[in-house]
Amino acid sequence: MNFDLDRDADVLARTPAIVRTLLGGLYPAWTHANYGENTWSPHDIVGHYIIGEQTDWIPRAKMILDAAGGPPTFVPFDRAGHHALCRDKSLSELLDLFESLREKNIAELRTLPLTPDNLTKPGVHPDLGPVTLEQLLSTWVVHDLHHIGHICKALAHQHKAEVGVWTAYLSILDPPRPR
Repeated sequence: MNFDLDRDADVLARTPAIVRTLLGGLYPAWTHANYGENTWSPHDIVGHYIIGEQTDWIPRAKMILDAAGGPPTFVPFDRAGHHALCRDKSLSELLDLFESLREKNIAELRTLPLTPDNLTKPGVHPDLGPVTLEQLLSTWVVHDLHHIGHICKALAHQHKAEVGVWTAYLSILDPPRPR
């Protein structure tokens, strides 16, 4: 499926509300617990979304579109960049910030010249190598869904022990495979 601004921006626009519905008002025991070693809590994931809004999707798209003289190499993404933000802000503050940044970024996305030719323009990911604008924007959509899954997994794991034998039927409780 090719990237389609209207169709895919619809998913991107829904993510903050979905995350708020899942997490807003929950006890910190739910929102601050992860699901295993090297995994993030839902609170961390919201912070991660924010750092992506600030440094990843739109900045990289603009780098590709504005490039002259060859594909630009992206600045490495700081996968731990959300830690200070999460330490300093409540979940409610993070949810508000994520919502406002996403709204701004979708508005900016709609102003970009996303022609078929421009969607094939290249950039260079510092770890993965050559990518296109279309791949970057499609990844933004999948990244949102990926972390909604992580939020659900972190929440589900809080009752892993109590589920007992039903664990065999609930793949969401499988051991983590962090990346």
